[in-house]
Amino acid sequence: MEPISIALIGASVLLAAAMAAVVGLKGWQSWLDFKRLELASQTGDHGLPPASGRIELADLKERVRKLEQIASGIDI
Repeated sequence: MEPISIALIGASVLLAAAMAAVVGLKGWQSWLDFKRLELASQTGDHGLPPASGRIELADLKERVRKLEQIASGIDI
């Protein structure tokens, strides 16, 4: 093979690898943006947890309050 064809093949391989890297990085950035939006939508507008999480938290606080009353000897 002559040197010009070897250089052309090498340049083609290098160009293909560079294009694959650019496409891969673009896909990675898009995936990260998607995950950021997904996380932002889970917290709501003001950073509050979803309503079901707040309800569960209130339920747990009520259970703890009842257990504290039982432990202190107060009848419910």
